[in-house]
Amino acid sequence: MNPTERFGSRAQAYAAFRPEYPPGAIDAALAGLGDPAALTIADVGAGTGISARLFAERGVNVIAIEPNERMREAATRNERISWRDGTAERTLLADRSVDAVVACQAFHWFATPEVMLEFRRIARRRAAVLQYERDERDAFTKAYGEVVRAYATDDTEALRALALEVFAAFPNARVVRSAHGSTQRLDRAALLGRAASSSYLPATGPQAERLRGDLVALHEHFERDGFVQLATVTHVLAAGW
Repeated sequence: MNPTERFGSRAQAYAAFRPEYPPGAIDAALAGLGDPAALTIADVGAGTGISARLFAERGVNVIAIEPNERMREAATRNERISWRDGTAERTLLADRSVDAVVACQAFHWFATPEVMLEFRRIARRRAAVLQYERDERDAFTKAYGEVVRAYATDDTEALRALALEVFAAFPNARVVRSAHGSTQRLDRAALLGRAASSSYLPATGPQAERLRGDLVALHEHFERDGFVQLATVTHVLAAGW
């Protein structure tokens, strides 16, 4: 499936159940760029605007670029965010028109030399990737990861790992890397919604029913006062020039 079409049927679940990025990750992406209110960044593969909103709340003017119409429609509007229909390969932005470009939980869909050249063309100072992964040192998170791996329909998780290494070798740039832990508190419905937002897990049919059954059982085993805690580490790679 074309990556630009993967999340159309999952847009509402994505908007409702995906986690926010921890404050330290946003700090790392903006570090050294100066007054946020004076900055314009392009958020490429902006999805439903989770990351765009967090940057906008810091005062940044954000150009959110997202090719999937249903994802754009699921976003909450913000006066500091302008939405564009575009792709990572063809942002349609002018040369050096933004201070920085970010890709948040999206770079693995377009981790190519062509895209890095596009990022370098449009950004005056920096490109950054923000990408969260499960922290399976935590018992519940490890058990959730085992369920995910059992039902995964493709190699998206391997693509994410590879994408970080691709970006770490960003040509002709100084790359600074940091990691930021956080947790997401989930009741049973939110745990099911979190899984439903993943494009590589089954959404319909017998496998999807079994997946939901396994997640309900997992929640029942680990919940405390009706909630579980999904632990994540957000990796931030910032390439400067």
